[in-house]
Amino acid sequence: MDILFLLLGLALLLIAGDLLVRGAVALSLRLGIPALIVGLTVVAFGTSAPELLISIQAALDGAPGIAVGNVVGSNIANVLLVLGLPALFAAIAPSHAESRRSYFQMLGASILLILLCLLGPLHFWHAAVLLACFAAMLVDMVREGRKHPGHLVEDIETLASYMSQRRMILFLALGIVGLPLGARFLITGAVGLSREFGISEAVIGLTIVAVGTSLPELATTLVAALRRHSDVAMGNVIGSNLFNILSILGFTSLFGPIPIAAGFLERDLWVMLGCALLLGGFVLLGRPVGRGAGAVFLLAYVGYLAVLVLSRGNPA
Repeated sequence: MDILFLLLGLALLLIAGDLLVRGAVALSLRLGIPALIVGLTVVAFGTSAPELLISIQAALDGAPGIAVGNVVGSNIANVLLVLGLPALFAAIAPSHAESRRSYFQMLGASILLILLCLLGPLHFWHAAVLLACFAAMLVDMVREGRKHPGHLVEDIETLASYMSQRRMILFLALGIVGLPLGARFLITGAVGLSREFGISEAVIGLTIVAVGTSLPELATTLVAALRRHSDVAMGNVIGSNLFNILSILGFTSLFGPIPIAAGFLERDLWVMLGCALLLGGFVLLGRPVGRGAGAVFLLAYVGYLAVLVLSRGNPA
């Protein structure tokens, strides 16, 4: 029953998240908000909504390991799995200036998170620091986006051009109702599995929950790589990792305090930082993540999961 709750929760989150994004984009454009701003804010928030709801629900239900594991595990999966698997089919090459700028922001956010966790548990002031950095990042994104709008405006306008007012309202309603319901089911199933198999909540968050919430990024990156839009693929991963740290843990920490299990400090946060540094070797040198690198990424991710499962997550 627990696994059914978890799978049902994941399905609801993915479907409701997509509906919410589409409805919110259409509403924003009808309200006269520029398509560029919608793309950099509304879409970004909407695609992160499942992770945000999961982490907040976990914090409220007294399962902080799932909340932190969801973010840390997703960031690890985004580099090793979300880039590794598509790279087996098509090389993923970073664009120069934009990827480097975003990469340094992601690396800085990763280091900041480790420092805050060392000073944990996460409290309101940790949230204030993360959200202040998040606000600064949004301002920088909008400023840079105005200089290089690219195809973003066209893509956003196309997304909402077909939508009637009735469909827009329906999508918004289903998204708003489905997201918290999916989060409730997922957390119920995840906590149940943790207790049934004697695996810590942290490991459940780092594995099942993290991989599940990374599926949209995996699908988007795979399609982008196959279409040779490698800058989109790389930017998708870097942007997702940034949002995970600054917005999701930032907002979740408002519902704290969120204790940081020993395993995060001893292993998982450093694996996350290692993945960020590994990605830097490709971004800064402008080298594509090819088939060989993709295979290494996937093997490293399988090895990491094996260590987690064999340890039975005794980080708590």
